[in-house]
Amino acid sequence: MFHPDGAYSGFSVDDLDAAHRFYAETLGIEVEVLEGSGFLTLHLGSGARVLVYGKPHHEPASFTMLNFPVADVEAAVDDLRSRGVETKIYDDDALPTDSRGIMREGGPLIAWFRDPAGNVLSVLQE
Repeated sequence: MFHPDGAYSGFSVDDLDAAHRFYAETLGIEVEVLEGSGFLTLHLGSGARVLVYGKPHHEPASFTMLNFPVADVEAAVDDLRSRGVETKIYDDDALPTDSRGIMREGGPLIAWFRDPAGNVLSVLQE
C-alpha cells in the first residue's frame, strides 16, 4: 500500500562524479554513493533525502528543484561565492535580482545557483 512516510524526490545529472564533488565538497551535504547502482543519495537532515542519478542526454531542470532554507541569504550568497558558485544566473529581465543574484522583491529573499549539471537550486531566507 502507498505510504508517504519516507517519500523522497530525485533528479538527474549528466556527470555523477561532478555531482558528488559539488554536493559533498562545495555544499557540504552528506552524500551516499549507492555502489554499483549509478545513484547517489543526498542526506538533507531530519531524514530527508534526495536521489541523484546519471541520465544520458540529461536536460537541466529549468525550475528550482531544490531549495535550501537559510537564516541569512546575504551570508549564504557570500559563502557560495567564496566556494566558486555563481549566484547571478538570471538577467534582470527574467527576474529582478541584484548584482549578487539576490531577489529582494515579491517574497522572501532568495538567490539561485546551478549545480554542475545546470539544475537550478536556491538559498531562501526563512
